[in-house]
Amino acid sequence: MTSDREELRRRSVTWIVALSTIGLVFDGYDLVVYGTLVPLFLRSPGEIGEITPAMAGALGSYALFGVLVGALLAGSVGDIIGRRKVMLAAYAWFSVGMALTALASTTTAFGILRFVTGLGVGALVATTGALVAEFAPPGRRNLLNAITYSGVPLGSLLAALLAILFLGSIGWRGMFLIGAIPLVTLLPLAIVKMPESPAWLAARGRAAEARAVQQRTGVMIDEVGAITGSADVPRERAGFGGLLGRSYLLPTLLLGLLSATGLLLVYALNTWLPELMGRAGFSTNGSLAFLLVLNGGAVLGALGASRIADRFGPKPVVAASFLLGGVAVALLTVSFPLGVLLAFVAVVGLGTSGTQILIYGFVATYYRTNVRGAGVAWCAGFGRLGGIGGPLLGGFLIASGLALDSIFYVLAVLALLGTALTFVVPAARKAGSTVPVPATVSGEPATGAARA
Repeated sequence: MTSDREELRRRSVTWIVALSTIGLVFDGYDLVVYGTLVPLFLRSPGEIGEITPAMAGALGSYALFGVLVGALLAGSVGDIIGRRKVMLAAYAWFSVGMALTALASTTTAFGILRFVTGLGVGALVATTGALVAEFAPPGRRNLLNAITYSGVPLGSLLAALLAILFLGSIGWRGMFLIGAIPLVTLLPLAIVKMPESPAWLAARGRAAEARAVQQRTGVMIDEVGAITGSADVPRERAGFGGLLGRSYLLPTLLLGLLSATGLLLVYALNTWLPELMGRAGFSTNGSLAFLLVLNGGAVLGALGASRIADRFGPKPVVAASFLLGGVAVALLTVSFPLGVLLAFVAVVGLGTSGTQILIYGFVATYYRTNVRGAGVAWCAGFGRLGGIGGPLLGGFLIASGLALDSIFYVLAVLALLGTALTFVVPAARKAGSTVPVPATVSGEPATGAARA
């Protein structure tokens, strides 16, 4: 019986992680495809109008501002109506947004549609970590979160690769239409295969539904409750109210700043690296290849680092990744052979996008169930302030005429700031008592404590 349940859980978790990862692949594609098009927009005013570097930075930030709003809204809504509904709605929302963006003919329409699309992207990023953490078995939560969130840099890599191969033939409008594919592929599959979190159902008092999901998936509520050392404590506030309580206020502020620092680096580089490397003398395709290597390094580095995080905890691993990224960014100013330069760019990927993947795992396993959705949403939403600033910072630094080496040094200092912030995040709270699983979930006779 136990082996049957383990096999059922394995299949269920595989489906959940696979669907979540694919969703974030398109999420990452949506957010980075613009970076692959910036050189085209800067040099071809006939596309959507004349664009300066400063305006290009602003257009890149509109989608990220939408992500901020969408993530914060999803944190409240997801803890009320459930993870599944928010994720399905997000798949549909950002797919339609990408399709409409492909039809834009002015910078104003383009910017508005980028913001609207970002709402769906933010809702998905904010909800995915909570769902995966509540299905992942103990001892593999950082790994499975890393696999899932590696979809973001994989999508970035996909955007760079497709731009190299097809931008000349399908144009920028075709690049955006690719981002609408989930509407007719991923969404129908997720409707059938993605269950609601049994831990969330139990926390909302929907014990019969939680038990039904347990039977279908093999995931036990006492396992997901063990993420923070105990099951939920009903007397404590849920959602954003719980984040503002004495137990979580300081770490929530620090984790938000940590995420903002990481995303500032992520989007500064993903938006402007092709342009920066072009100014260093590389061809258009060569510059896009650096973007591909950056995100490839993020995926491979985060997957390896997440195994270490599951063994020793995510905090020291996040700090070390930031530090490595900062050193690697500074070394981009040295005249190395191309192969060595690409290797350093891959390490930069680990220290930026890869570190952000680890941060999502850090946050998803830091909070108890009834505030986890809000915690991940805060991390994704507040962090987007850094994401918004990334394209703007890059545009400002370039427009100011700052030397290329100086721009890389500025980014290296930001990575060192991320290292410092990581060290001051308090250890995750370990509650001293557990709360029994509701009787109708566990299948045991009801007790007064369970009914309370």
